[in-house]
Amino acid sequence: MEKMLEGKVALITGASRGIGKAVALRFAAEGAAIAFTHVTPSAAAEQTEQEIAALGVKVKRYVADAADYAATEALVADVVKEFGRIDILVNNAGITRDTLLMRMSEQQWDEVISANLKSAFNFCRLCTPIMMRQRSGSIINMSSVVGVHGNAGQCNYAASKAGIIGLTKSIAAEMGSRGVRANVIAPGFINTDMTGKLSEELRAEWAKQIPLRRAGEGEDIAGAALFLASDLAAYVTGQVLQVDGGMAM
Repeated sequence: MEKMLEGKVALITGASRGIGKAVALRFAAEGAAIAFTHVTPSAAAEQTEQEIAALGVKVKRYVADAADYAATEALVADVVKEFGRIDILVNNAGITRDTLLMRMSEQQWDEVISANLKSAFNFCRLCTPIMMRQRSGSIINMSSVVGVHGNAGQCNYAASKAGIIGLTKSIAAEMGSRGVRANVIAPGFINTDMTGKLSEELRAEWAKQIPLRRAGEGEDIAGAALFLASDLAAYVTGQVLQVDGGMAM
């Protein structure tokens, strides 16, 4: 049986661990060649590269700041040189700098907007001309339920993730006639390094608020991403898919 992403090339930002890694491994298992970014050299990134290669697909990792436009321009050019095309773009890179608005510094605001929203602009801006020439492509931008509903103590994060939604819907409107699709995944409470810093008591309290009574896993998001990346979603664009166990119904 042919794999769902056989012959495709996926570029995934922030994929050395967590959700990004889960998406990269799922795509690779379905036959996609993988280019992925991480912001600093790490053993985790090397391990991810090895795990992807073990699935029998081409892989290359890039140490790069996704919020740096010039660095992104050089990176995308190298991906095209190495892989020949870009079929799938997953903008997953992101950070948090949580605090109440009255305590939030300008730096905390700027860092989050840059890392989460400007990085997505950079990669979308530079990959869409490639996809337009191919007359095909799938862009998947990671938002959050916080970007849909807001959350106290996360004004900067919520604003960046809400911006992702507006950016994606606009790209879908602009690029649809060229065969390029753009969609959003809005994860809920997912077990990652970021949420792992929370106490067991708080994590248990969160789980009680989720109809499925558990936190999500990276693989839950990867399954949704696989759908949006594949031909199963050929008529899906401009959508926000909340993968949250029903938390934000």
